[in-house]
Amino acid sequence: MDLNLQRPRGCCTRTGRSFAPGEVVYTALLRSKAGWERADFSSEGWTGPPTESLAWWRSFHAPPEVAGTTLTPPDVLLDIFEQLAGQPEGAALRYLLMLQLVRRKVLRTIEQPDSAGSAEEMTLACRRRDSEYSVRVPTAEELAVAGLEEKLSALLWAGGET
Repeated sequence: MDLNLQRPRGCCTRTGRSFAPGEVVYTALLRSKAGWERADFSSEGWTGPPTESLAWWRSFHAPPEVAGTTLTPPDVLLDIFEQLAGQPEGAALRYLLMLQLVRRKVLRTIEQPDSAGSAEEMTLACRRRDSEYSVRVPTAEELAVAGLEEKLSALLWAGGET
């Protein structure tokens, strides 16, 4: 399902206050009569996901120097994903990068961990490279490491031309 959503408005839906660069922003995807709408909230305007929301997420308001940046091409991300294989210190970053590649439909899940949590690896396939990959599922503690979100963001976004 492809959703056509408007870009962030730069101000809180509830309070009307403009977001500062780097400020935490909560975004909800809301069901309306016109279809799907995006609503952005500041920390003080966020009281939890609205009842009519399909999904919600937390992000950071892009500073002005990030405006005009573009997504890193999938092949570049796939190269980085492959380079992180076998590097224990990069396992959490590789897992998050894998999720982005699945989202972009570059990788396809073949085998997932079972609901009991006994499987520790996922198997994925890539048509572009005619390859299969095994990815270790990190623990919650590994995913909570400071700086991981910034590393992923730096990989996902390429600087625009000036």
